[in-house]
Amino acid sequence: MYKTRCSKLTGLVGVCVFQSLENGARSGHSTRCLLQLFRSSTSERITFQHLNFLKRQYVTKNTRGLCQRAKPKQEHLVAPLEDQQPLLQEETVIRQVQQIPTLKPPPCTVTLPSETCTQEGKASVPVSEEPTTSQDAHKEKQWKEVKVNLEDLPGIYARLSKIKLTALVVTTASAGFAMAPVPFDLGCFLLASLGTGLASCAANSINQYFEVPFDSNMNRTKNRPLVRGQISPLHAVSFAAACAIPGIALLTLAVNPLTGALGAFNIFLYTCCYTPLKRLSISNTWVGSIVGAIPPVMGWTAATGSLDTGALLLGGFLYSWQFPHFNALSWNLREDYSRGGYRMMSVTHPGLCRRVALRHALALVGLSALAPALDVTTWAFPVVSLPINLYISYLGFRFHREASRGSARRLFFCSLWHLPMLLLLMLTCKKPLRDKEDSAAAAPGH
Repeated sequence: MYKTRCSKLTGLVGVCVFQSLENGARSGHSTRCLLQLFRSSTSERITFQHLNFLKRQYVTKNTRGLCQRAKPKQEHLVAPLEDQQPLLQEETVIRQVQQIPTLKPPPCTVTLPSETCTQEGKASVPVSEEPTTSQDAHKEKQWKEVKVNLEDLPGIYARLSKIKLTALVVTTASAGFAMAPVPFDLGCFLLASLGTGLASCAANSINQYFEVPFDSNMNRTKNRPLVRGQISPLHAVSFAAACAIPGIALLTLAVNPLTGALGAFNIFLYTCCYTPLKRLSISNTWVGSIVGAIPPVMGWTAATGSLDTGALLLGGFLYSWQFPHFNALSWNLREDYSRGGYRMMSVTHPGLCRRVALRHALALVGLSALAPALDVTTWAFPVVSLPINLYISYLGFRFHREASRGSARRLFFCSLWHLPMLLLLMLTCKKPLRDKEDSAAAAPGH
């Protein structure tokens, strides 16, 4: 009657409840019993939860020995001939494809007009020309000659020598020559400027020759002549030698040996020290600042023939100016420098990059105050140069504090006009030669 033992238990409980209600009805107290049943507390009442609990206890107690076994799925039995038929078909197809012969170009027939005229009726002589693929591949592997138009050479040489940077180098060397406490010699000035410009062209060309694989990874330098293959490396080295040899010879023989030695040392420092250090250490920025500080010293020595405190002061101005200039420039080119593999302060030490830019911007104020003390300018120079020095220091402070692209860009563009303005004010406030002679005559040794 009952399908499971749990159903049997539920039926027994139901029968007991039904009999108790029926007996109560016979005795005439059915209504009162029902009210008492509903008014009784929940703790004494048999609820549906009690029945479920008894059901679970009964089932788990009597069905511990039961276990289920999962029947494994029957594998699909395939006749061996059915498996072999598609394989045989594939093999036959493959064999048929492999047996297709390769197509060869039809032989071209060449008929000679002289033979056709003399020998009529004879068939033309077929001449088969096989493709010489190996010879073509060998020709492609050979070096190809780089052809350069003569009209493009001036522009290529200008980009190879970094003509804007060379113009800045010549300008600072000219300022050093003009600031020297000697009468101005136009011939010596032109020779010194020409020799300094040739030395700068040579150094920049050798620098680009060494950095071709790294410049190709940077957006800023990927259009340089050697990277684009506009000229060959041998051509670039020849151009550098053609600039370096006459430039150093001109400075040594036509100006003085000290200036020539400084020019040769600057080429060596830029190409053999600064260029490889760019991929090794952040100290390359300090070495590069020394390279930029030497041209005004060369101008001073070209005019005087000696190293004085005034020459070192001019070199100090250029040395300190380069840090806010280059650090602000490299800040917005950090991605480019990291792709090129260059270790710059802006990439590896961004905090140091901002601090150094601020320090040397403030150092320009101190150097301006030191110029009249060293008898290079009058005391008016620190006063008239104070506004522009304070302005670049303020931009350096904002760059140090904000460390944003906008602050770096403003500092960089300020440095572009700050240096020419500072040199112009220095020339304007240059101490007259008579005052220097009077002060030298009034010295106790004279």
